[in-house]
Amino acid sequence: MLNVNIICSGNLKEKYLRDACAEYSKRLSAFCRLNITELKEGVDPSPYIPVSGHSYKIALCVEGKEFSSEEFAEKIADIQTRGCSELCLVIGQFDGIPENAKKLCDLRLSFSKMTFPHQLMRVILLEQLYRAFTIINGGKYHK
Repeated sequence: MLNVNIICSGNLKEKYLRDACAEYSKRLSAFCRLNITELKEGVDPSPYIPVSGHSYKIALCVEGKEFSSEEFAEKIADIQTRGCSELCLVIGQFDGIPENAKKLCDLRLSFSKMTFPHQLMRVILLEQLYRAFTIINGGKYHK
């Protein structure tokens, strides 16, 4: 089972965001071991990004590559096939991810050319991870 580690800035202040994250975290437990590391605002995520060759690291940033949900699922399936035991995703704070942290990542991923609040991005990411795993496993959620 793949370990999915999300590194993000700040804690979720709004109950509706916490509830949404809790729901998708529960759903994801069927497919992966999820860990969310919340850093204080302003803390550089670089020291928290693993350097292991068994970890595939993705920085979420507006200048990254865009994928459809199906392509994102294919990417995750490919990561698993290559023997990676961990998928690490980094969500920046209000001013993004520092360049030194982006350089530690294997992929820069954009969910849109639009900018989203970093707290809402956590919900969007969890939903897309859940969607990807259901696509990989032939589930009906995506249909």
